[in-house]
Amino acid sequence: MSYDQIIVEKADGVATITLNRPEKMNAYTRQMQAEIVAAMDDIDADDDIRTVIFTGAGDRAFCAGADLTPEGGGQVFSSGTEVSDLSDPEVRDGGGQLTLRLFNSKKPLISACNGVAVGVGATMQLAMDIRLAADTARYGFVFARRGIVPEACSSWFLPKIVGISQALEWCFSGRVFDAEEAKAGGLVRSIHSGDDLMATAHKLAREIADNTSPLSVTMTRAMMWRLSGTEHPMMAHRIDSRAIYTLSRGVDAKEGIASFLEKREANYPGKVSGDMPDFYPWWDEPEYK
Repeated sequence: MSYDQIIVEKADGVATITLNRPEKMNAYTRQMQAEIVAAMDDIDADDDIRTVIFTGAGDRAFCAGADLTPEGGGQVFSSGTEVSDLSDPEVRDGGGQLTLRLFNSKKPLISACNGVAVGVGATMQLAMDIRLAADTARYGFVFARRGIVPEACSSWFLPKIVGISQALEWCFSGRVFDAEEAKAGGLVRSIHSGDDLMATAHKLAREIADNTSPLSVTMTRAMMWRLSGTEHPMMAHRIDSRAIYTLSRGVDAKEGIASFLEKREANYPGKVSGDMPDFYPWWDEPEYK
């Protein structure tokens, strides 16, 4: 599969997606959105890939937001088509369509933010599971300074990650802030020099890929993101119980126990493409809608 605005590399169980418009500070376009979605579809179907790292090309930016120039397509918030019905699919925000796809990922997502990340460059990272920052990284939820509102489902993601007060402060002010403030506010895990950023991201990715069951990780990601906001812990208990009952009788649990008792590294045979529990994805069942 070929791409024009991203680079996809796969090696040793880890996929790296690089936003690749360095001459435009990796500004976001509808084409880039479509390419990331296609790459994620390919990666989710590839049982050899266990973890995904996102970063930007060059040393200036992760993604400098939406490209509103004619070269970038001119309109990336929605299709640009005039409609009278706001429920029309043409109204849907492109950044939100991307973050919803990332939310549904079967693989853990790690962001290695190597520079400027404003607008959708910041909000797309909210759907990623672990966020690392270069010491040169800058973030900005700048929408109020552009006369619009936060997009890419960030009104759901950002308060969940950093808390409502911090989320509102950053969005009310629209200011661009540095990696230290991002870390203090809970947006990023850690700050790294340029040379160390990708090395640390790969170390984290390798820790997941080399030591854990792919079935367990996929289930855990879905459970954490989807159940942490439910109205009562009983809703989580239902899924916990199904998952423990089913996975404890599966091939990966047998290997996990055997490797522990035999004091050796595990070699998990389970495949996300075919061995997930029958009730996954449970959120498609009527009782959970």
